[in-house]
Order: sequence, then structure tokens, then C-alpha cells
Amino acid sequence: MGPLDSLMHVLNFLAPAAGVALLTTLGARIFMKKGPFTPSVPAQATINFIVGTALLCVGLASFGHDGKMATYAALVVGVATSQLWLLRGQGRARR
Repeated sequence: MGPLDSLMHVLNFLAPAAGVALLTTLGARIFMKKGPFTPSVPAQATINFIVGTALLCVGLASFGHDGKMATYAALVVGVATSQLWLLRGQGRARR
């Protein structure tokens, strides 16, 4: 496998974490009230991406290959928990 193929494998492995992190961050911006100490959107997305990447790596180590639905479920729950922690549970749904 060449270096370009390796790069594509890594990028495709990280794509779900990036997508969930970005959508969660933008969704929280729309549906949650902003608190006084809320980090910026890029900071939130970066932290969520790191949490998602860690969970994907744990799933890869646990199951021996990626793409398991249990790993993706853990990714969604973990990133949502991370986003809630970043907002410190302050936000309520906008009305």
C-alpha cells in the first residue's frame, strides 16, 4: 500500500468523527442557549473531534476492525456528552 492509499484510509477512518463533531457543534449552536463561558465554535468542534477520534480508536482496538455499529453508537453518545459538558448543561431548548 502506498502513502496516498494510507492517507486515504486514515482520512476515511476519521471522517465519521469529523462529521459528527461538526454537526453536533452546529446543532447545539442552533438549539441550545449560549452560556457565559461557552467556548468558540471551532474550539467545541475540535474537542468533539478529539473525543470522537478517541472513541473510534477504542472501537478499532476492541473489535479488531472499524465500521461496527456499536462503535458508531458510542461515537454519537460520546460526542453528545462532550458537547453537553462543553456547554456545562446550561442551555435549554430555544423557544
